[in-house]
Amino acid sequence: MGIFPGFGGWINLNIEQPLKASKRSKNGRSSSVSEEDRYIQGPWYWHPNLSPKVKAESMELDHVRSMPLLATDPKYYDFNELVRQSKLWNSENKKHPWKDAPAKVKLKTKKGLCHLNIDFTLGSPPQAVFEMFTDPRNMGLLHSTGKHKDHWRTSLATLATKVLKKDGPRQITEVEKNLRWQILWYSGSIPIHLIIDENHQKVTATYKKVKVKHMKVFEGSWKIQPLYADQKRLCKSRSRISEEEYKKCSGGKGRIGSKVTMEHIFQPSSLLNVPPVSWFIRGIAVKVTKALLQDFREHVISLNNMETVDPLVYAEIIESIKKEKEKEAKLKELEY
Repeated sequence: MGIFPGFGGWINLNIEQPLKASKRSKNGRSSSVSEEDRYIQGPWYWHPNLSPKVKAESMELDHVRSMPLLATDPKYYDFNELVRQSKLWNSENKKHPWKDAPAKVKLKTKKGLCHLNIDFTLGSPPQAVFEMFTDPRNMGLLHSTGKHKDHWRTSLATLATKVLKKDGPRQITEVEKNLRWQILWYSGSIPIHLIIDENHQKVTATYKKVKVKHMKVFEGSWKIQPLYADQKRLCKSRSRISEEEYKKCSGGKGRIGSKVTMEHIFQPSSLLNVPPVSWFIRGIAVKVTKALLQDFREHVISLNNMETVDPLVYAEIIESIKKEKEKEAKLKELEY
């Protein structure tokens, strides 16, 4: 699972074992999820660097949304390389800023079905982007506070998740979301109930509707491929190369971004699938999609602009603060 508060912190940590939703303990406290989070179910994955004390304190938080957990299983990718790449994006951003091109969104109608094809890039490694897509706690970043906010506002909230099947890197999850949109004077809310079939190793997913308000068909897929952002600058070869070749020719200094390809297929219910109502629905679909993608883009840009502190340096700072507090406490005791 994914990005929790302090992205720069979690990306420097490893994961050990899943934390699954559990029942209330005898003392009345939940051992893993709070009443508020009981509909946001795992499995979740801890990092092994947590001391028993910190881990116990995290469990006492009783709040999944604030705990240091990931949504995707790290055994199916090179987590250390993900850490290295995330640091590269952050450290190289000022010297060699990366600008993602605007998303390409194409809409075609065929036999009553609307095919929305989307291609875009993000300055973040594929596994990190996949984590953003799949972690139900991340929907707070989709709220259109960027350049679209004066014309339309959108928010996509996760109401509930339930893992139906976990088979190696494949995970099938039942998800309930709520999409709120506002375009000029028009606004609405759309409950979305889906089954999502994810592959944590291939960083791909497909989804189909269980029930979506006003929609007869609502399904799609996405895949994330590596984008060698510094190939032109650091490598002689301009042709397609492998990740290992890229790492070698760039001297390990080449950043790997993400090329995301999505296809969304939808068809309004019979009463709404006639002009001019159908035109209006298609227009809303395109505008809302662009707004949500812009939110993702601005979120990644803000992460790459964050100032980071080396974990060892951070630990030393925390330790020095603790010592200062201990000294202050002793001085107060002497005063009395």
